[in-house]
Amino acid sequence: MKDMDKAVQRLNEAIGRKEKILIYGDYDVDGTSSVALVYRFLRNFYSSLDYYIPDRYDDGYGISEKGVDYAYDTGVKLVITLDCGIKAINMVNYAKSKGIDFIICDHHKPDDTLPDAIAVLDPKRPDDDYPYPHLSACGVGLKFMQAFARDNGLNELSMIYPLLDLCALSIATDIVPMTGENRVLSYNGLRRLNDHPCSGIQCIIEQCGLKDKEITNSDIVFKIGPRINASGRMMCGKEAVDLMIAKDKDTAKRSADHIAQYNETRKELDKRVTEEALAMVNQLDTKDKKSILVYNPKWHKGVIGIVASRLTEHFYRPAIVLTSACGFASGSARSIQGFDVYGAIDSCRDLVENFGGHTYAAGLTLREENIPELADRIEKWVEEHITDAQQQQHLDIDMEVKFREVTNRLYKHLKMLAPFGPGNNKPLFVSRHIKDHGGCRLVGRDLEHIRLELVDPETGFTHNGIAFNMAEKYDIIKSGKPFDIVYTVEENTYSNNNIQLLVKDIKESETNSIASVLALLIKSKDDGDVVGSTGTLVNIHE
Repeated sequence: MKDMDKAVQRLNEAIGRKEKILIYGDYDVDGTSSVALVYRFLRNFYSSLDYYIPDRYDDGYGISEKGVDYAYDTGVKLVITLDCGIKAINMVNYAKSKGIDFIICDHHKPDDTLPDAIAVLDPKRPDDDYPYPHLSACGVGLKFMQAFARDNGLNELSMIYPLLDLCALSIATDIVPMTGENRVLSYNGLRRLNDHPCSGIQCIIEQCGLKDKEITNSDIVFKIGPRINASGRMMCGKEAVDLMIAKDKDTAKRSADHIAQYNETRKELDKRVTEEALAMVNQLDTKDKKSILVYNPKWHKGVIGIVASRLTEHFYRPAIVLTSACGFASGSARSIQGFDVYGAIDSCRDLVENFGGHTYAAGLTLREENIPELADRIEKWVEEHITDAQQQQHLDIDMEVKFREVTNRLYKHLKMLAPFGPGNNKPLFVSRHIKDHGGCRLVGRDLEHIRLELVDPETGFTHNGIAFNMAEKYDIIKSGKPFDIVYTVEENTYSNNNIQLLVKDIKESETNSIASVLALLIKSKDDGDVVGSTGTLVNIHE
């Protein structure tokens, strides 16, 4: 990786001179797990270490003046940043004026000019020929420690493997591609997570009700990750690092209990702000709009990324949600499949103070008076660049199957393709002409989900399943008419390890489909009726 030799050399010098080292990371799971990984690695043989996680409100995103001042006041000579810093030109210069060096470990898109750091480790650098550009920030930190271990003749495997549970967390929660090196790190990280996770993650696993169950990437994304994220969303992400570096179970449990309280608060805020944002969008004339931008200075900054995701899912358009922080409007952007929301913000860089992120998720800060112009220019850019296909929500179905083919044996074969994620999604199946077996019912606090008991009338085979947030499809199921379902095959750990269907979509079966017409025509011909020429059949097929 470009600059890796410089980074290792400077770290060697810092340890040799007994300089104080500060490990500085973003407040999300990728950032906090990165900080925990580097801290846990280095503390094995070095003690003059500290770590810093910026506060969403007091510091804002990335390297802050407050963070640099903290480093200076505590005698730090070297700062290692993780999951931030790739655009922090001014802050790195400010730190240099105070005699502080930086090693930047990031995985976000860089600008043409890089910060004047000792080393900038980022596989997305255009001048880097590292063979895999999609590492998470935790993956970049791991590579740094791996290179350091190799340079110093340390036992690389024995020091790196115990940290892979943190890598698995970061890869799953940061939604990086589940391909190439990420699959290798995730696969081994999941093994570590299941066999011997660190004390802090073990406490979170128990709180999530996952003890003695096989943990998958889905568990990380929907259960473990949101809890750890709640620390940085509601208070300060430093407690998430405290959790992941805890050496004993009692210390870890105290941190986990605090984070559990933050998570409950996060859920309540998430629900309220989402409802307010939906109401705001519905009041605006957005029918012909290609994008969504909403702003409320009273919204809690910790949940606006979640709210942006909710708006994108609900309206299926790129969405930006802004609130007030540190005297600026600050927010998050989320996108739909195939559309580059980062590029849209980049086209308005003259209006924003700071921004960064990926194709589908980005953060930005701007002056409040620039919001109207930003909304207009984002809308214009989206109109010019979004395609008709990108505006149509769709599922990429891998195969049509009959219920009799969906077996435990199939599930075991599918597991061999794991870990799943972007670039290696779980296979999606469709089964047609399915009916309610009698036990389908609405479930959940607000009756927003459907518990399914389904039957294939043709074969008599049955399957249970769950359809999350699809209550609007309940009438289709209860109509008595056949319907089609799209789903993934999952393990039902609550029912003797039987399989269940995780349903992604439901629609009425087409009674006049080509297959049905052909079947009727063929039956008529078999019965001796004249059905027309072969050419007619070909035309129907086409």
